[in-house]
Amino acid sequence: MRKRAYATRAMRSAVTVCVLVWASGQPRPRAQAAAPATTAPAPDMTRGAYISASDAAAAVAATAAKQGTTPNGITRILQLAPYTVSIEHRIPVAQSAAIHDKDAELFYVVDGSATLVTGGALVNPTRNGDNMSGTAITGGTSQKMSKGDFMLIPQGVAHWITDIQGSFTPMTLHLPMVK
Repeated sequence: MRKRAYATRAMRSAVTVCVLVWASGQPRPRAQAAAPATTAPAPDMTRGAYISASDAAAAVAATAAKQGTTPNGITRILQLAPYTVSIEHRIPVAQSAAIHDKDAELFYVVDGSATLVTGGALVNPTRNGDNMSGTAITGGTSQKMSKGDFMLIPQGVAHWITDIQGSFTPMTLHLPMVK
């Protein structure tokens, strides 16, 4: 019971941090005006980790600029062990499906739209450490996602981003599950 309460508090805290970071509603700077993202120093464990809206927007622009034709460009923007917050920038090319054995994953859509398929089974599954990847999902449930939407994927559940309209930029937070 204590483990469940801890996990619930950890997830609530993580979601609150994510909402506060992105709820400012400030418009993204144009990509050409954004400075490249820099690697932040290790967080001070006596206070909270912080990134400004302009630095987060610069991280999005820098990720998109260096991505090329890679399906998913990822930049870590905050880390407070064991949690990692990243910005992903996805383009409309074939995306891999995934299952995370030890983490739940929170998606918050910063920009764009796509369909997030959850559940079902991976097609052509391949193990990669604590994760599995596949070329698609069969038997899953599709949910259209757009700017401002949230989705929380439990550990062990297949998920796949498809039908990307232009580009799709989610903020993701991996939430290690308490054993």
